[in-house]
Amino acid sequence: MTDSCFTPHPFDAAIALTPAGPQAPNDFLGATQPAWQNMVGPFGGITAAIALNAVLQHPRLLGEPVSLTVNYAGATADGPFTATARPVRTNRSTQHWIVEISQPDADGQPQVCTTATVFTALRRETFSASDMPMPAVPAPEAVARQPLPPGMVAWLQRYEMRPVSGGIPMQWEGQTHAHSQSRLWVRDAPPRALDFASLAALSDIFFPRVWLRRARRVPAGTVSMTVYFHADGAMLAGSGSGHLLAQAQAQAFHQGYFDQTGQLWNEAGQLLATTHQVVYFKE
Repeated sequence: MTDSCFTPHPFDAAIALTPAGPQAPNDFLGATQPAWQNMVGPFGGITAAIALNAVLQHPRLLGEPVSLTVNYAGATADGPFTATARPVRTNRSTQHWIVEISQPDADGQPQVCTTATVFTALRRETFSASDMPMPAVPAPEAVARQPLPPGMVAWLQRYEMRPVSGGIPMQWEGQTHAHSQSRLWVRDAPPRALDFASLAALSDIFFPRVWLRRARRVPAGTVSMTVYFHADGAMLAGSGSGHLLAQAQAQAFHQGYFDQTGQLWNEAGQLLATTHQVVYFKE
């Protein structure tokens, strides 16, 4: 809801969707926002959040997100788009969704930019544990905020980033480094209470691992990303607008593609989400 006295957070403005109407009950209308521009099209994390938000807004939603897979079929052009969220199977406590984000082509026909699948469920109280404890790092207040040089893509200004280790190379000397691991504290800028949509976007916060591994800024982009949510809504609410510790590392680079895994913990040390993605790169 907006009025003359209320300006939505830049994140909420970017993922805002309007139901298309009773003739198209699975369709939601949105538009890209310049504040989230990447090198080509919007930041992939905001696209993932939009796909998830189409499910979260759907009147047939059951439960809360457990996993999200986003496939970036092509760049989203500036302007309006349609997000279609279709529940393909609903069981007693689980639900499976297919989502498409599309825009009209030159002939006015829908052109799919992004596909996604979402799995939601009614969670139950059961055994809970984590085999991935948060690493020991300085508190966010003890880590300097990363300055942004002029000319960087717009979406970087939407986050407060405090690199702990494995920051973006300051010199592109093209020498192979020993590893591709990065750790940083991060949150929305300005701060915003965490929810599933913003956690999905934050799961794509990492610059391409090949840049760190080689100290060479080659063209790269995510092709497919999966996010597993280990937190329920109450845990996310308890995280408030605090920082998340985000960690990522690649596994292998081969013939133009690499994969990377990532983890995100809140300041209390709770593992909120893990992510896995495959990224293309060019020499």
